[in-house]
Amino acid sequence: MGQTLTEKILDDHLVEGELETGEEIGIEIDQVLTQDTTGTLVWLQFEALGLDEVQTELAAQYCDHQTYQFDFKNTDDHRFLRSAAGTFGAYFSRPGNGICHNVHKENFAAPGKTLLGSDSHTPTPGGLGQLAIGSGGLDVAVAMGGGAYYIDMPEVVNVRLEGELPEWATAKDVILEMLRRLSVKGGVNKIFEYTGPGVESLSVPERTTITNMGTELGATSSIFPTDEKTEDYLARQGREDKYVELQPDEDAEYDDQLTIDLSDLEPLIAEPSMPDNVVPVSEVEGVDVDQVMIGSCTNGGYEDILPAAKMLEGRSIQPDTEMIVAPGSKKASEMLAREGWTAEMMAAGVNYSEATCGACIGIGHVPGSDSVSLRTFNRNFEGRSGIEDDNVYLCSPEVATAAAIKGEIVDPRNLAEELGDMEAPGFELPDAYEGAENDIITPDDPVDDDLVKGPNIGDVPLKDELDADLEGEALLKMEDNITTDHIIPATQDILMYRSNIPKLSEFTLSRVDDSFAQRALDSDGGFLVAGENYGQGSSREHAALCPMYLGIEGVLAQSFARIHKANLFNFGLLPLEIDAEDYEQIEQGDDIEVVDDVAEAVRSGQEEFTVRVNDDWELTATLDASEREREILADGGKLSHTKKKADSGSGAPADD
Repeated sequence: MGQTLTEKILDDHLVEGELETGEEIGIEIDQVLTQDTTGTLVWLQFEALGLDEVQTELAAQYCDHQTYQFDFKNTDDHRFLRSAAGTFGAYFSRPGNGICHNVHKENFAAPGKTLLGSDSHTPTPGGLGQLAIGSGGLDVAVAMGGGAYYIDMPEVVNVRLEGELPEWATAKDVILEMLRRLSVKGGVNKIFEYTGPGVESLSVPERTTITNMGTELGATSSIFPTDEKTEDYLARQGREDKYVELQPDEDAEYDDQLTIDLSDLEPLIAEPSMPDNVVPVSEVEGVDVDQVMIGSCTNGGYEDILPAAKMLEGRSIQPDTEMIVAPGSKKASEMLAREGWTAEMMAAGVNYSEATCGACIGIGHVPGSDSVSLRTFNRNFEGRSGIEDDNVYLCSPEVATAAAIKGEIVDPRNLAEELGDMEAPGFELPDAYEGAENDIITPDDPVDDDLVKGPNIGDVPLKDELDADLEGEALLKMEDNITTDHIIPATQDILMYRSNIPKLSEFTLSRVDDSFAQRALDSDGGFLVAGENYGQGSSREHAALCPMYLGIEGVLAQSFARIHKANLFNFGLLPLEIDAEDYEQIEQGDDIEVVDDVAEAVRSGQEEFTVRVNDDWELTATLDASEREREILADGGKLSHTKKKADSGSGAPADD
């Protein structure tokens, strides 16, 4: 039996386990990346593990979220990150140089390599044949130290593409169609592998739009084969030596398959406030639009902004509609500026932003109250834009630009017919990706060789080993699809404390219940209760670390998002799955007790746990965990576990 492309890359990097769906495997990691909101903890954890040099082929530290440096705490974080990169041997991308995924794609992404990143959209370079996975920062720290990355072997789903995109339909519409079909939970524990004749009609940047936003499906990763388009793209970057031909075997067997005929697609849009709330643009025409934003790691490349510039040439945006362009990288900005397109957009009324993640997480360009914002981003979770009860739609650059010209949501095909002289801009690659390179500091020429820690940078808290007895109050009961933005918001007033866990923990779940943090501190342990898909969204491990700091012992949920569940193990919190009936019966404030000897049960492999509620009734909860995850959990988390193994001489981080 032949192998899928995914299986080929995993097989080449396999260090433990077998490629059987659902079985835990350990893989070697070639490259790692981290960014400024997760990177501080990554390097503090790397230091705490006693490691002194990066062991992966390449490590890159990006500063892309808090680039505006509202406070000395942000600037101190960036100085610390620069010093950590110089001290331990990583590339450092300076603030303003661009979003990690875009800059990594331009400089380092390589077919056939594995990439682990402390950002959920790390799968972006799957569009050029790299197997890239998002994870918590502690997993990245261990991988940088030479340790394997462990994951349950995902299902590999074949997405067969046929036909070609018609005018005004884009790669964004491909992934929106996937979300419309499968929902934000449809990709959990799956890798989507794109095949078929339609693949060769898509350029690499179009493919990376699809793999980037595959994260919104809950997918472990997404990947395309390599071909002449891949080789051509790398040549335009001056990196043609990185090209490797990668294709699945003709007789490869997949766990599932679906087909998308690209020629059937039309402009789509995700309505508020979930990426899978997708409808044709034609169904929501006429909605007044107050703000339009083009950018993010999904649609912030030169190739994404150029169509907008072409549509705006000789035109103006509506005076009551604000339009902002936030490029994914400074190189994209420089290229557009040298070709005159930046001036063209500014003449049309566009506000040009720094290359940053900022607005995507509510830092800058926050929409006005009771307003509508159209964005080419990947997420429109309620409140993520920086204001509660927002109305954020997700769409392609073409749909967003059409709305800016019209002042309302409009199918660009209809706008083109109305205006009479606006042609479909198409998708165009530059002859070469050329721009200044001095915003990336190499490991061979570091600025710092000692760690520089400002007063806001603290230590990583450790949890004690798991107790035999776990009991406490159900401190908070939540609904389905609670995101990491709900657990630890990413707005600028909160994000500055990412290196200061005692302070950051004060904001834990404040968007759900602003009294939670204090109640948790005042209690003697406790539990969280949630519905399905708890912890979806970003990779931020703070969403597990802060509840742990506040004394939370575990989470009872109907199901967990992949990265967040791993982070719960990494920080010693017990993730138990319960059924819908028991979820409905538990009330906030109930007394919860795990009846079993928890530490012994976890270590021995016990799967079912008896949970007593109010000394009145009992339910059965399930722990789905590998032997390795159980050891980590019982030891109080991955950092404690790894240090314990190193101290006992039973295994250094590289053997974990």
